[in-house]
Amino acid sequence: MPASTLEFIPKDRIQLAQDIENYFDKLWPLNRSLMGTDYRRSLDILNEVMPTNNLEFRTGEKVLDWTVPNEWNARDAYIIAPNGKKIANFKDNNLHLVGYSIPFRGKLALAELKEHLYTLPSQPDAIPYITSYYKERWGFCISQREYDGLEEGEYDVVVDTSLEPGKLVVGEARIKGQTNREILVSSYLCHPSLANNELSGPLVLSFLYKELKKLEGQLQYTYRFVVIPETIGAVAYLSKRGFELKDKLVAGYQITCIGDAGEFTYKHSRQHDSLADRAALQFMSEKKQSQVIPFNPAIGSDERQWCSPGFNLPVGSLMRTMYTVYPEYHTSLDNKSIMSFTGMADAVGAYLEIFRNIECNITYLSTEPYGEPQLGPRGLFSSVSDKNREEDELAMWWLLNYADGKHDLLAIAKLSGHSMDSLVRVGRRIKESGLFVEV
Repeated sequence: MPASTLEFIPKDRIQLAQDIENYFDKLWPLNRSLMGTDYRRSLDILNEVMPTNNLEFRTGEKVLDWTVPNEWNARDAYIIAPNGKKIANFKDNNLHLVGYSIPFRGKLALAELKEHLYTLPSQPDAIPYITSYYKERWGFCISQREYDGLEEGEYDVVVDTSLEPGKLVVGEARIKGQTNREILVSSYLCHPSLANNELSGPLVLSFLYKELKKLEGQLQYTYRFVVIPETIGAVAYLSKRGFELKDKLVAGYQITCIGDAGEFTYKHSRQHDSLADRAALQFMSEKKQSQVIPFNPAIGSDERQWCSPGFNLPVGSLMRTMYTVYPEYHTSLDNKSIMSFTGMADAVGAYLEIFRNIECNITYLSTEPYGEPQLGPRGLFSSVSDKNREEDELAMWWLLNYADGKHDLLAIAKLSGHSMDSLVRVGRRIKESGLFVEV
């Protein structure tokens, strides 16, 4: 079955939204980090939707210019104030504990304790998200309002954690296509209790896999799905698969910050005009979405690793309200209250539309390139001249003129302003008439 006739859009948007929300609730309580028990539990939960084969990298293993760190697990952490009240309780909100905090027990005066406390003065009711993966320290995150209310006296501090040799795990799944040319879909699974910045990505990725899996055997491209701890996971994966990706990859997308109800934002790949970019920009133009930004290596997610100069993979990122832009970013305010699960279901549909653009992107060559071919006898044109022409008829002229073996359908869509649906539909008719061959 040609890709142009496949159904890429989820049939039951409401049920899809409910399924995504159910898995969000399962994943939310877990204290994910780069490595550790709750990261693996989270990956196991996602495996119910998207079964993966796992790659493992051991502590101390050299991966490109990085070294895999120790595994971190947290059992408990809290502070007992002079009045006997328990504050900064990890079990109430796991953002209270600085990620990768080393173990500590002891009694501290307020001035000593403050050296280990982190707040957000500009957002006095928010708990900040802070980590210290590669420098040993311990610390707590509390709201500025709570910080301002701390009294002088002795504080009893407990940080019950472990840092030990372990394993970094990457989840990998594939949907085999008719060719070995590949499309990469990646997201990260390493932040605790962050909704849009964390769980939206792997959830959209997993349910995207589930929808695309229904089309297995009918797809031109092979789809590779990767779930990783951010940065170190991508670096480790590239150390194992990077040159294979460089050889096979035609397009890729990093999924992050796609869980709210904001407009879509597209961030270009480093190549800027890759197939990934062109397919996503066609989606953006048809949906009248204008938030398009250039590749920026100074801020972002793992597209910075995929697009590092040695690999320079064609990987962009379709988001909604992007990182750093929304005020809840990297705080306890990035929680379920800001999420739109119907928006996440629509995001699954958005990526499927982009994949359809790629799957249907044909380059045609006209068999009658000298002058305009006569269309009436071929049943391609009305025998009565009419001032008001239908979209498909107008699209036909664009296709006939640019069927030169050099312009694919995405290029013609950009030039003409016609939708991919129209160009795919009309191109198929012209080919059936014998006027086009596929290059």
